[in-house]
Amino acid sequence: MVGKQWVLATDLDRETYLDAYALGDGTDHPASAAVAPQSVEEVQAIVRIANELKIPLWPVARGKNLGYGAAAPRMPGTMVLDLGRMNRILDVDPKYAHCLIEPGVGFFDLFNYLRDQKIPLWMSVPGNAWGSVVGNALERGIGYTPYGDNTAKICGLEVVLPTAELIRTGTGALTNTRSWQHYQYGFGPSWDQMFVQSNLGIVTKMGLWLMPEPAATMRARVSLPQPQDISWAIDELAQLRRQNVIDNNMVFGNYLHDAAVVSQREKWFQGEGAISDSASQAIMDSLGVGWWSFGISLYGHPDVVEARARLVRAALEPHLKQPLQFDSWRRGDPMEKSGMPVPSVLALQIVNWRGGRGGHIGFSPVMPPDGALALAQFRRMKARFEEYGHDYYTSFTLGQRHINNVNIIVYDRDNKAMTDSARILFKTLIADSAREGYGEYRTHVEFMDDVAQTFDFNHHMMMRLNETVKDALDPNGILAPGKNGIWPRDYRGSRS
Repeated sequence: MVGKQWVLATDLDRETYLDAYALGDGTDHPASAAVAPQSVEEVQAIVRIANELKIPLWPVARGKNLGYGAAAPRMPGTMVLDLGRMNRILDVDPKYAHCLIEPGVGFFDLFNYLRDQKIPLWMSVPGNAWGSVVGNALERGIGYTPYGDNTAKICGLEVVLPTAELIRTGTGALTNTRSWQHYQYGFGPSWDQMFVQSNLGIVTKMGLWLMPEPAATMRARVSLPQPQDISWAIDELAQLRRQNVIDNNMVFGNYLHDAAVVSQREKWFQGEGAISDSASQAIMDSLGVGWWSFGISLYGHPDVVEARARLVRAALEPHLKQPLQFDSWRRGDPMEKSGMPVPSVLALQIVNWRGGRGGHIGFSPVMPPDGALALAQFRRMKARFEEYGHDYYTSFTLGQRHINNVNIIVYDRDNKAMTDSARILFKTLIADSAREGYGEYRTHVEFMDDVAQTFDFNHHMMMRLNETVKDALDPNGILAPGKNGIWPRDYRGSRS
């Protein structure tokens, strides 16, 4: 015990900060120790000591960034700064639809609070909701409502800088502010995005806009039988998305999205290498799904929702050759029919697909929302997965002006040949996508340097800018060395 409240990890506790889904035993990225403060003042005190003793810190909110390294630090031997005990919901404003929360608040925590207090606000919930609301927004995570771009809904941060100084962004820079969660900017430069996916500060409070409960929703589930159907579907739906007929993120998942949650590979295929096309077809026939499946959700006033549904039908039904079947909900109907996001960890079932101690890792390049490009990307990625003996688990998330091709490599952590091939496949995909002009939007700690090196315009000018800012704000290099490829001056030799 150090000080009055800090909790220091024992050797056994330190093992809980290893990557549970690592490519192997996870000991490539061990923490030297862990400390868990309970207040911003304690965070500041820890940062001061870290500067004095030159101890590198790796901040985590809840350490549930599964598939990306969880709580494991990029640089072995870094001390984990666990913010999970800072878990207060400081404010929820039902009228203006925003909240102010600490990093230890999880999706289940906020969901239960809104439900128990009967507050008619909806959250944006990712597929795996074990983690921190703050952490997810800072890693550019997404949900699937009109408020699903979680990073874009940040409104005001409190941040401990690497020097232990405290800053509030936006109008929070006014001591007596009354608009901190109302206006996303401030006066002069806006710094909030500087603390997203960065190692330039420790976020201790976040303002976040929430979605007012809609008056009505309409939802439909669509299944597409052939791989090439993604081409026309992306084009049609991207146009509807740009016009705000559909105003939420949508996910095109292939058949393994359904199969890996409810079954294991050995039920369908027991051979070597990637699953066969005949086994894939057997899965689709048995589960009643197509090569691709996706959901359409519409939110708003009943008249608006009905009008949007007509536009969606006009765009899609000529391709589907059948009418879309929408389920309708009106405020006052049972909530389970509304499509309100409910936190779940069911998606984590996919790690059991290959058996053994399962793990997964995601490769997710960002692309233009173009059907022909998506089809070419699908064919290219499928061939690479099969080349390295992995089942092709993929999806395309449709945003406002982009698609994000999320490719999941699922493996048995105890099968060295499988994890070795997964590692080589991942590095190959990074190189392939960079050649096509597609960059990844976030990545596992093991591949942060590899991905950062692909952003190479003008002799890696972005990296040089990041390093310049890092050295100015963190002269002792104590905060998250190597995070997203950004190393402080004294550690740049650690870059792989």
